[in-house]
Amino acid sequence: MDFISRRSFALGALATSTLGACSNGIGGAGASTIDARVDTTLNALYASYPGVSDLASRANGMLVMPLITEVGLGLGGSFGRGALRIGESTVDYYAAASGSAGLQIGAQQYSHVLFFMTQEALMEFRQSPGWAAGADIEYAISDQSEMLRAETTTSLSPVIAVVFGQTGLRLGATLEGTKYTRIIP
Repeated sequence: MDFISRRSFALGALATSTLGACSNGIGGAGASTIDARVDTTLNALYASYPGVSDLASRANGMLVMPLITEVGLGLGGSFGRGALRIGESTVDYYAAASGSAGLQIGAQQYSHVLFFMTQEALMEFRQSPGWAAGADIEYAISDQSEMLRAETTTSLSPVIAVVFGQTGLRLGATLEGTKYTRIIP
């Protein structure tokens, strides 16, 4: 009897993994859902922070992540999906993920947009198999939702991050250590 339950378990696991592999997002509505969320996020960003539209017009490309969910209880992590826009067109889709360990507790959700101000920064991002955000990103809007800073350092940075719409119990959304990977939704 024990042999049958192990075999049933093994067959059930094989069937589940096979069916899971068949349900990839190709041909699904994932891309149109992400695009709709990106449009809504950009409209909200421009309405809340009108100065960002000037930044967007000068950028070579923008990675828009409509919703990042971050949780932590000792170990933490975050995940979200978004789109890379060049001009008005979506050219690629990306997932953002990060992990952390340490003294932390809480959860939050936020949106962010990465503005690639130079062609070199945009090409480095697009050509990498998995681009990780580092300390070299300049933040244009602080955690306290201040207005856009148009400082000289901001205008000369190759990548500018705008983090906004934070809700939840964790304070201080940071993108350091976040890895962006191209996906097929």
